[in-house]
Amino acid sequence: MNDETQGLRRLPLHDLHVRLGARMVPFAGWEMPVQYPAGVMKEHLHTRAAAGLFDVSHMGQLLLRPKQGMEALALGFERLMPVDVLGLAEGRQRYGMLTNETGGILDDLMFANRGDHLFVVVNAACAPQDTAHLREHLREVAEVATVDSRGLLALQGPAAEAALARLVPDAARMRFMDLIAADWQGTELWISRSGYTGEDGFEISVPKEAITAFAEALLAMEEVAPIGLGARDSLRLEAGLCLYGHDIDTTTSPVEAGLSWAIQKARRPGGLREGGFAGAQRILEELADAPERLRVGLRPEGRAPMREGTELFTPDGTPVGRVTSGGFGPSVEAPVAMGYVAAAHAAPGTALMGDVRGKRLPVTVSDLPFRPSTYKR
Repeated sequence: MNDETQGLRRLPLHDLHVRLGARMVPFAGWEMPVQYPAGVMKEHLHTRAAAGLFDVSHMGQLLLRPKQGMEALALGFERLMPVDVLGLAEGRQRYGMLTNETGGILDDLMFANRGDHLFVVVNAACAPQDTAHLREHLREVAEVATVDSRGLLALQGPAAEAALARLVPDAARMRFMDLIAADWQGTELWISRSGYTGEDGFEISVPKEAITAFAEALLAMEEVAPIGLGARDSLRLEAGLCLYGHDIDTTTSPVEAGLSWAIQKARRPGGLREGGFAGAQRILEELADAPERLRVGLRPEGRAPMREGTELFTPDGTPVGRVTSGGFGPSVEAPVAMGYVAAAHAAPGTALMGDVRGKRLPVTVSDLPFRPSTYKR
């Protein structure tokens, strides 16, 4: 262990990553594979063309078990998020955001209805705070348990279904945001048809004692390759997906962030359960009147990426925003970025300038995503 990785938590697949030649780096308190010998560009393109296997075991897995029935749990959870929990059917999953009293985002997450409880996956860096937040606010209606006995894998790409179905035939019948429990060699897998690359694919919760064998079974298939954090970041950026702590945080609202699609009709003005969640006053006002700034896609001219922190200006020099994520998009063969700009300058096609190392370079506001998603609806 070197100084850089001292004190970091290790993934259940750590030894496999090392054996595969991964370069390990610190990330959110964990030692994570950033890339393998093929390199970020090839890993990214392989995921888009075939299937990539990501170790996301650093993510927090939680079980919310009701004390007073599922309806009371759902309504309690709805006080913490501007999302319809009560209307989520059994065997289905949904994207959500924990908000604070000022309408900022504490974390974004996935939650699933497993019939007699909810299964929640949160970001690694936020997991301790999220767990404490849920325990405090749901103490009357739920027991909040961390799932420490399981790792989490993501299998993403157009060949993901064919690959996973060889091991778990039921996976082929799933549609986007379905969640099932399935048997593999006597091991119970929790499988959702979801991911964070813009591709069709699956996220699979696996008991730690079986995760190495399961990962090796997938990696033995010609179409499946191991993929690191580097390509995960470029894939989600092309897909226009937010990274917590960069594109969204406690200062950004769901409406500013372009996440209004995740606020269902029931929670909106005039809905059956309008408001009633943390930060509702700001969020409902922004839904009605539009916020002062918006997250937008950005396409820099030329080949030079505009990285996080790049300040954005109008052509006449008025500051209007900044980049929150940026890099090269291997699938679109051009630099891409996301950031926040004043609403008056957020229309696609708007010409702006980005300050790259003291030099103002042209960048154009773009629609998101940069590449269409391929989810199986």
